[in-house]
Amino acid sequence: MANFLQEFKTFAMRGNVIDLAVGIIIGGAFNNIVSSVVADLIMPPIGLLINGVNFTNLKVTLKHAVTENGNIIQPAVTINYGNFLQATLNFIIVAFAVFLLVKFINSLDRKKAAAAPAEPPADVKLLTEIRDLLKEEEKKS
Repeated sequence: MANFLQEFKTFAMRGNVIDLAVGIIIGGAFNNIVSSVVADLIMPPIGLLINGVNFTNLKVTLKHAVTENGNIIQPAVTINYGNFLQATLNFIIVAFAVFLLVKFINSLDRKKAAAAPAEPPADVKLLTEIRDLLKEEEKKS
């Protein structure tokens, strides 16, 4: 049992697992931001273009609700394709934002690699060492 707990501790404390946990938490918070951007900024103009239709209310009614004396006996059966459209749009926006983030990080890595001096080839290193040794020999003589 102690070996099992030690193995679990080693697994849980790996850098990748902790990075993944942080990523999931940040992703959850990012999801709220993206949902707000979609619902509050993007969808109103699109709704205006399609005569004020709210995507989340778009649905196909397969069977109407059964009511009796104003009470719902059996709820309506609907296909809520508007929710699907909304979730799809949210996904596209999140995927695009992650793409832009990765693209930005990759460009920083390329700039860093270009800024770092390239290491000389092995034969140039060897020749440099030989030159330095010859200079030392000259100084001794």
